[in-house]
Amino acid sequence: MRFLGAADTVTGSRHLVECDGARVLVDCGLFQGYKVLRARNRQAFPVEPASIDAVVLTHAHLDHSGYLPALVRDGFSGRILATPGTIELVEILLADSAYLMEEEARHAASRHWSKHPDPRPLYTSEDARRTMPRFEPLDFHETRTVAPGIEARLTHAGHILGAAQVRLDVDGATAHFTGDLGRADDPLMRPPEPLERCDVLVAESTYGDRTHADDDPERQLGDVIRRVTRRGGVVLIPAFAIGRTESVLLHLSRLADRGELPDVPIYLNSPMAVDAAEIYERHPEEHRLGHDELRRMYGLARRVTSVDDSKLLNLRGGPLVIISASGMLTGGRILHHLEAYASDPHNAIVLTGFQAGGTRGAALQAGERTLRLFGRDLPIRAEVVTIESMSAHADAEQILAWMRTAPEPPGMTWIVHGEAHAADTLRARIRHELGWRVRVPDHGQVAPLEPGLARAAAAPDPVAAIDASI
Repeated sequence: MRFLGAADTVTGSRHLVECDGARVLVDCGLFQGYKVLRARNRQAFPVEPASIDAVVLTHAHLDHSGYLPALVRDGFSGRILATPGTIELVEILLADSAYLMEEEARHAASRHWSKHPDPRPLYTSEDARRTMPRFEPLDFHETRTVAPGIEARLTHAGHILGAAQVRLDVDGATAHFTGDLGRADDPLMRPPEPLERCDVLVAESTYGDRTHADDDPERQLGDVIRRVTRRGGVVLIPAFAIGRTESVLLHLSRLADRGELPDVPIYLNSPMAVDAAEIYERHPEEHRLGHDELRRMYGLARRVTSVDDSKLLNLRGGPLVIISASGMLTGGRILHHLEAYASDPHNAIVLTGFQAGGTRGAALQAGERTLRLFGRDLPIRAEVVTIESMSAHADAEQILAWMRTAPEPPGMTWIVHGEAHAADTLRARIRHELGWRVRVPDHGQVAPLEPGLARAAAAPDPVAAIDASI
């Protein structure tokens, strides 16, 4: 295996498995956050895209799927396998991602705020359209040969609709990739399936250094909306269009059912989230909501689809609530709402999920009160509220509890998809509490995948020889 992403950061998931000339890539995500990481998106892919036989996706979020149009444009012509739900969501996400990249490049060129004389998008809408025919659905628990000597099987991961854990059988050795693990207590999604026997485990660590707060997210959400709208303010809720938006709407609809939500307009300004509503209805087996609750949830907010209507929201003023992507303030319509409302102390910005280092959301969460936006510095005078208990990721305790479901320890566990402190904290806990062999890989590191690792508990660390040779 080669760790081509998410090895020293929480984004850019890309794990390459090679066997006798066959190559399978697990996830093909965008790097986000710090500029040094985002610059990797512009670098040539570490191996020739044409040499990759197949891509297997864990789920639709852009840090796992968002580089696919560039991979296809640069020569990848194999299959992309994912659950039916993931394919439906990816089609929405990639189209939106390409549109936003093109729009940002046009905006930068017309306003002259880019340092590049001719700013270009990473990929185009046409690149995104050319990617979709490469997709092939793979149902949960179905086993399929994806490259010579390599079979894939998917199990439920929770987290968002369609999300899967990926199991690759590689010439007799088994590698298990968690993708993003959901929570057993998630109000929207069903819990992840238990860990099966494997030779190598590649596990996420987004919340590897913390435990989710016991605070009731509905109470917190209701408190801030009542407080801000009483003073005539606007509540901005940056939310990922797939997953987090549904959670926010679910909590708001339950507050409304109990009469605990003020009578103020709520706007869902995310075309992707609007499109996702029907997808959730088509896959009831993956989530906990019935038809009636889904209808009430999506019926609560006024849906904004056109650019003109989005612009009008910035002139409307409060009291009102706006839910819009992206959840880490990295792009999308939420940035224009931020520009309109973040400088007014009557308003509030509610952060509802993980904020990767180097994003505007992380800066706000850390106490910054000036954000760089569209080439200028924007003062932040609005109230900033973080509701950590709304995350769709398993926390450290939940990851360890899930690992304890394994019938036997993996031969080696690799900790990825986490900031440095989170990944190393989880590594230490796995080593001391479970007694497993575990490491955090370097970006680009090569690791062995051999049959029998899971039963070789007394053998020397198989990574040592690899480390000495590269």
